[in-house]
Amino acid sequence: MASSAVIAINVDREGVALAPPYSSKSQKKKLDRFYCQPIVSILNQKPMNGHDMRKVIHSVKVGVALVLVSLLYLLGPLYKRVGDNAMWAIMTVVVIFEFFAGLATLSKGLNRGIGTVLGGGLGCLGAAFAQAVGGVGKAIVVGIAVFIFGAGATYTRQIPNIKKKYDYGALIFILTFNLVVVSGLRADQVLELARDRLATIVMGFAICIFISLLVFPIWAGDELHHSLISRFEDLAFSLEGFSKEYFENDNHKEKKLSANFSSKCKSILHSKAKDESLVNFARWEPWHGKFGFSYPWGKYLKIGEDLRDLAIIILSLKGCHDQSSEILEESVKEACEGIIASLAWTIKELGESIKEMSKCRYEEMIVPKMKSVRIEVSAIVNPFALETYLENSDGLGFASFVHSLMKMVEKLEELAKEVEELGQVGGFHENS
Repeated sequence: MASSAVIAINVDREGVALAPPYSSKSQKKKLDRFYCQPIVSILNQKPMNGHDMRKVIHSVKVGVALVLVSLLYLLGPLYKRVGDNAMWAIMTVVVIFEFFAGLATLSKGLNRGIGTVLGGGLGCLGAAFAQAVGGVGKAIVVGIAVFIFGAGATYTRQIPNIKKKYDYGALIFILTFNLVVVSGLRADQVLELARDRLATIVMGFAICIFISLLVFPIWAGDELHHSLISRFEDLAFSLEGFSKEYFENDNHKEKKLSANFSSKCKSILHSKAKDESLVNFARWEPWHGKFGFSYPWGKYLKIGEDLRDLAIIILSLKGCHDQSSEILEESVKEACEGIIASLAWTIKELGESIKEMSKCRYEEMIVPKMKSVRIEVSAIVNPFALETYLENSDGLGFASFVHSLMKMVEKLEELAKEVEELGQVGGFHENS
């Protein structure tokens, strides 16, 4: 028979549980340490980085915008002019204020404005027609109009091109049309109602644009630029980490490096959607900082694609490492370390070129470096050495490793050409 334990809980007169008595000083210290851990963990947190600070700035900007738009309610003279329609200005600020300035907020505002104008205009026409019919037919006309326009707009939202650019506008059209046409059944002045709502929406939109563009603006172009640079650094780090894992015998360090470079490469592989979104926003941003109106943001997509290809190759090296033997590794250890170091240096050099917005010295430094790397790889895979490797049962793994190195050299040459073209089209300065 299972034994049961009874735990005594002290309660006060009102039945609220009290803290248990301490059996010893050591127990009290342990419990005090347990309760203080959350406070200590908060105090020990690292300082905010740049991205976290931008989140704080964005949150403060949204708060300021909401305070300004709330004045339509709080100030008597303004409330007398707009009345309860002030809530539409507040809703506008909440739904269209985006993290990035420029097109991110502007496109949502334009979508909302167009959807409101079309939905309000057609809603007014539908309500006016229903009132002209009168009687029982009034409700029937409104019901038919709501069904036709609601179903049609919903189907339109599912078309890929419409969904990508105008999904939010179609949603606002459905909302505004239904509100106007249905409320028109009970309101005598439908046009005035639609006009007042549109006016308050414009007020909210104007406040969003003003604060987004003029008060500590956060640009999608800057985010894209820094994101691309960080991927160059991550790839160079991954190559260096792989070299240490591949040729060092410290198992604990090996596992840690493997996890680090694998996670960085995998994060690069999932960067495509973010790049496309940021490029779409950046193309419509005004001149800011180092980026002009015609800055070639499209080049970032091609460079990002090359970086993802390189990340795939680096991840494939891990599988080659698992299949090859230690004997083969030792025989070409020094040569492979030199090749990987040269590849990592090239990636860093290209990333630094974009970071400083200086031309990458393609002909002077990159081309000679790639030629020397090709010679070193060819020395590893000369016919006699290759025959020796393939005689070994684990030689295929090493042959795959060498093939991956050749692919990486080719991809790096393509990447270097893209960076060179970016420097020419983007107006990068010459190296001093």
